[in-house]
Amino acid sequence: MLIAFDHVNLRTANLDEMIAWYGDILGLHPGKRPPFAFPGAWLYLGDRAVVHLVGKTKAPEPGDDLSLEHFAFRAQGMQGFIDKLTDRGIAHSIDPVPGFPITQVNLHDPDGNHIHVDFDTSADNP
Repeated sequence: MLIAFDHVNLRTANLDEMIAWYGDILGLHPGKRPPFAFPGAWLYLGDRAVVHLVGKTKAPEPGDDLSLEHFAFRAQGMQGFIDKLTDRGIAHSIDPVPGFPITQVNLHDPDGNHIHVDFDTSADNP
């Protein structure tokens, strides 16, 4: 069961400029981010990371897509959700987030848009 919209993820070839812009214009501040193997930043509104930036290591070339990479929801009932996807033959992956008590279930809609549904896996939220 979905409980909230979680965040938007954007690719950028201007990581530092984007961090500064979102801070200056929208008041978002950089904060804790898992140790992913690619550059990026999580920008927070209060204590929630609502914009995830993924840094591209080179300037974009014609045809490069620097737009929306994915969107995400928070949810409860991970096993029931996984069972539904399996029953309907929907391809997905189950991916724990390094250093955070979150497990992502990644999937694509019929148009190929990447969605992940995040489940709290902390000890007090089984």
